[in-house]
Amino acid sequence: MAHKVRYKFNGVAKEISFSYSRHQNMHEAVADAEGVDLSHFLQTEQQIAAISKGKATVRNFRDAEFIKMGFTELYFLKNGQE
Repeated sequence: MAHKVRYKFNGVAKEISFSYSRHQNMHEAVADAEGVDLSHFLQTEQQIAAISKGKATVRNFRDAEFIKMGFTELYFLKNGQE
């Protein structure tokens, strides 16, 4: 089943198709769609995951970094929602 992700990049609203066969999560999908290199981000995220006690720390890091990159209002669209 095809999913869609809606987001804003540098203030411009956008929508893309999303598939788990191509990306691990919607953050990687939107970065790929905008041509953003995540190699350094992913390394740092792995380091934080290795030393943190919970998922919230990694999630907060990811959200804060994506805002710095220019991504906001990132969410999956429900089936049939336009």
